[in-house]
Amino acid sequence: MTDQRRNEILNILKSRKEPITGTELAKKFQVSRQVIVQDIAVIRAQGHDILATAKGYMLYQHDIKKDNIKTIICKHQGYANMEEELQIMVDRGAKVLDVIVEHPIYGEIRAPLMIGSRLDVEDFIHKVKKYQAEPLAVLTGGEHIHTLEVPDDRAYHQIVAALEGKGYLSGEVKEKKK
Repeated sequence: MTDQRRNEILNILKSRKEPITGTELAKKFQVSRQVIVQDIAVIRAQGHDILATAKGYMLYQHDIKKDNIKTIICKHQGYANMEEELQIMVDRGAKVLDVIVEHPIYGEIRAPLMIGSRLDVEDFIHKVKKYQAEPLAVLTGGEHIHTLEVPDDRAYHQIVAALEGKGYLSGEVKEKKK
């Protein structure tokens, strides 16, 4: 029964492009959310790349074209600037895959975001404020890195120009090498 549930969870994740919450999976299989957390850990241990985002679990899709993945380094403070920065990116067609900070002690700390629309931005900012959560960038004086999936180079250059115009870019802008 447990192995069957885990296989079904994996099939659900494979069939979806959007995240699914642990609560939704728990209801579907009539188990506790903690059981789902354990199932996800076992599925990961079997070699499946599952992301835990603010909106739920999803299987990492490795078929994204490398040319469409870009990395930008930003620096700013406050919720309003964070919201504006994310809106600039999604308004130009980007999906914000993650946020990364380079901590002086712990090294790279990465959190998946998977933000692709204004509604996603609104939901993210609402959660940050609701839980009074500090952005990871507070660990690095506001400096952070975003990995973006962009539709094309034109959109990417528009994002860079808009972020630069707001004073949000910090350091070089580069393509992500995988």
